[in-house]
Amino acid sequence: MKKIEDLRIKIFCDGASSADFRELGKLPYIKGFTTNPSLMKKAGVTDYERFLKEIMPLTGGKPVSFEVIGDNFASMKNQALKLRTYGENVYVKIPITNTSSEPSKPLIAELLRAGVRLNITAITDLAQVEDLAGALVGVTPCIVSIFAGRIADTGIDPVPVMKKAKKALSRSPHVELLWASTRELLNIFQAEEAECDIITVLPDILKKLHLVGYDLKRCSLDTVKMFYKDGVSSGLKL
Repeated sequence: MKKIEDLRIKIFCDGASSADFRELGKLPYIKGFTTNPSLMKKAGVTDYERFLKEIMPLTGGKPVSFEVIGDNFASMKNQALKLRTYGENVYVKIPITNTSSEPSKPLIAELLRAGVRLNITAITDLAQVEDLAGALVGVTPCIVSIFAGRIADTGIDPVPVMKKAKKALSRSPHVELLWASTRELLNIFQAEEAECDIITVLPDILKKLHLVGYDLKRCSLDTVKMFYKDGVSSGLKL
């Protein structure tokens, strides 16, 4: 098994905690950051602009993705143009559709032509990628985020989907494919196999990276010891 440092894929920290950004941003294998409104809500963020000003100095110039919060395309556009002003390393997250299932493709093409770096998010269907490919115009850097974890939640193996998506995007060298909604460390190696460019990983999963390559017999013994310790400390009797 490869070491994390030897992987080709770029690992981005996915979160909304300034403490996590500060701590994990120091690690050499963390190549960027992403967040979204749900993670921000969970972290107790209520002031978006204050959050932006707090987070940006912690990125160290590494790519960072912030999402629009509008639902109509006019507001998405205005928010995207505002978000881009926070730094050259900012990628603006645009959902693949709005809540009415109207495609964001025209707005995506317009923003890319205007030089706005985008992270197109909430994609779960290969047909969405194939339809989107024609809108990825020009040379402005762009990320296509496929929620592989949510695909897996439906019982479908996301690896073949990601491989096909990579092929669909192969004519756009300025576009990077991102494995999103990571569930476990194994996903990092699956994303590497699928030739994804980036994977987003939550801090709780990143903190398990020391387990990569861990001896499985030792893992078994650790588990036995944990069960025994918890049984004793709980005062269980038979």
